[in-house]
Amino acid sequence: MELFQFLTDTTQGKMLLTMLVSMIPIIELRGGLPFGVAMGLPYYLAFPAAVVGNLIPAPFIIVYIRRIFELMRKYLPRLNGLVDKLEKKAHLKGRKVQKYQYLGLWLFVAIPLPGTGAWTGSLAAAFLGMRLKKAMPAVVLGVLTAGCIMLGLTHVGINLFSGTI
Repeated sequence: MELFQFLTDTTQGKMLLTMLVSMIPIIELRGGLPFGVAMGLPYYLAFPAAVVGNLIPAPFIIVYIRRIFELMRKYLPRLNGLVDKLEKKAHLKGRKVQKYQYLGLWLFVAIPLPGTGAWTGSLAAAFLGMRLKKAMPAVVLGVLTAGCIMLGLTHVGINLFSGTI
């Protein structure tokens, strides 16, 4: 079976594709969950696939992003503008999180709006010096909360467009 057919015609493939979409910055779970449902996954499979996909990058961002940025500055100076932009975003978002620490991180990740989510929350946690052991539970709770919100919005949207509301 070819890869495309596996990803689009099998339940396991659709779950994998939903996870991959949910790993993409900006799209994250907010796009991955409706994507999985639109591909034909039942909610009970699309939800965990999107949550897991969205969470996979988080610990790596929290632990390694500062070092990655250092290496990028050293070996890829052409990308300094991008690194500056990402660091600035992390510091700006971090101010919103800093006041309430882990509760703030949870709420920040939980709100399914552009500029929030696991990627930006993990970036902010890294630049605020939050330890993985304490930051990760807040990110996980935030992703689960965002997943529940998106599950409801996806359900309402599908019913709205199918005319059952």
